[in-house]
Amino acid sequence: MFAVMGVTGQVGGAVARSLLAAGKQVRAIIRDPIKASAWKDRGCELAVAEVNDADALAATFKDAEGVFIMLPPVFDPSPGFPEARQSIAALHRALNIAKPGRVVALSTIGAQVTRPNLLNQLHLLEESLSTLPLPIAFLRPTWFIENASWDVAPARATGVIPSFLQPLDKPFSMIATQDIGQAAAGILTQTESWTGRKILQLEGPARVSPNDIAAAFATLLNKAVSTQVVPRDTWESTFRAQGMKNPTPRVQMLDGFNEGWIDFDGESPIQKTQTTLIEALRSLL
Repeated sequence: MFAVMGVTGQVGGAVARSLLAAGKQVRAIIRDPIKASAWKDRGCELAVAEVNDADALAATFKDAEGVFIMLPPVFDPSPGFPEARQSIAALHRALNIAKPGRVVALSTIGAQVTRPNLLNQLHLLEESLSTLPLPIAFLRPTWFIENASWDVAPARATGVIPSFLQPLDKPFSMIATQDIGQAAAGILTQTESWTGRKILQLEGPARVSPNDIAAAFATLLNKAVSTQVVPRDTWESTFRAQGMKNPTPRVQMLDGFNEGWIDFDGESPIQKTQTTLIEALRSLL
């Protein structure tokens, strides 16, 4: 049996679907049984636990052949990332109590970077969980193609997509979330055993520029679609207008992608996945 966090989200859901497709038993770790009822219909065992409740998490991890874990996304963290630190401490304690057969943790491209930015939360996750006496694999996928879900409405309405990724013709490493789920399920179910910590970096079959995203939308929508730069000096005010209280880490992360200092580590293996940009965008539409 495999325990999976985040099944109601994109990546956790993809992990669970991949495991079910392989004929494996899945324990779906959820917060709200009502929202996850569809997973029960698919044959999953439902287990309720909050990410900061170490004892409840340990109970859901118990007797698992493998566990997929992830931090809940916090895009507007308090200074010093106290939200992530609390969740990481609970995950560490729960895994240490339950001692599942193996762990796959969702991390990120750039997790090795210590320069301040939003992805430091995953650096903290790797740093903490690497001390556990368990076989643990950290998946470091790159930018999610599904982030373009924010672009669907403007592409349809005006044919102009605002872009924080710049310059518009720069190819960025991207990946479809379903491919992350398949990679995680593959590691959870692989027959080879390992000890300690390992890292697998993931990216899609080709790098993608903001202009490529616009062209793909144009093809799928059968209309003209272009991309427009969101000026760097407007980012903070834009994010604050959207309700963010501490936009600095998010701004720093975007700078890291645009300037190139958020990237793969240059040492760990990189796995190329199969889902293309247009296939991923078609699923969004």
